[in-house]
Amino acid sequence: MIYSSLSNIDGGLWMNIIGQITELKRYPIKSFAGEVLLKAELAAYGFVGDRKYAFIDESKQDFARYFTARQIPQMLQYQAEWVAGADNKSPKVQVTSPQGAIFDWNEQLLTEIQQFTTSQMSQLICEPEGSELMAVDCESVLLITDASLRELEQLWGKPLDQRRFRSNIKVALIEDTPFIEAEWVGRKLRIGDVELQINVECERCSMVTLDPDYIVKDGTLLEKIIKVNKQNFGVYASIIKPGMIRQGDAIYLI
Repeated sequence: MIYSSLSNIDGGLWMNIIGQITELKRYPIKSFAGEVLLKAELAAYGFVGDRKYAFIDESKQDFARYFTARQIPQMLQYQAEWVAGADNKSPKVQVTSPQGAIFDWNEQLLTEIQQFTTSQMSQLICEPEGSELMAVDCESVLLITDASLRELEQLWGKPLDQRRFRSNIKVALIEDTPFIEAEWVGRKLRIGDVELQINVECERCSMVTLDPDYIVKDGTLLEKIIKVNKQNFGVYASIIKPGMIRQGDAIYLI
C-alpha cells in the first residue's frame, strides 16, 4: 500500500499520512446510543467517559455479566450523553428514552431498563486505574474507515448505517482502499500528540444485525462480513500516549 506522503517529525521519525478524523463518538452507557463529539480526551484506558456506566447481572462473572443489546435490543434506542451538572461544571450522564423521557443515572433508569428482561439487573460505575479498561469488549478504542463502509454497503446491497459498528473514530482515508486497516495491526497511529497502538481487528457479532432505530434484525449483514472479511470490520487500539484529538485531525501511520 502506497500512502500519499511522508512526514519527518520528532527528529527523524518518518510517518505516512493516511487520512483524517471525520467523526468522534463516545458511549457513556454500554450498549446505549452514543454521542458525537467535536473533540475527545483520551486517557490511558480510552476515551474519557466512554462506557463508564453499564447494567450488569451480579450472578455472572467477567464479560458475561454485562447486559448488552444482544440480550436487550431496546437499549440501542436510549440516547446517553454527558451534560453539565447543576454547578454547570461537574458533568453527569443524561439519558433520553425513545419517547423523549429524560433520566439521570439512578433507580428510575434502572426500573425503565429492567422492564425489558426477567433477569435481575444492577448498575455499575467503572472507575479505571491507569490503563485498566472500562466496560468495553476488547480494547480501548475502535476505529473504522469510510472506504470500508462504502465497500461493505455496496457488497451488501442495502443502505448501511455506520452506527451499527459503534466506533469511536471514523477515518476518511486519502487512499480509497477498503479494509486496509487490517494492515495497521501491529503498528502505531499518531494524531496530534496522541499515539495509538493498533492491536487487533474487530471480530463482529450479532450486534451489527440490529437496525439502531427500529431494532429490526437482518442477519445477512453479518453473513456478508463473514464472507468478505473473515467476520472482521474495523480495528481496536490501545493508548500509548494520551491527549486530546479533534474532528479534522490528520492521522499518521508510524
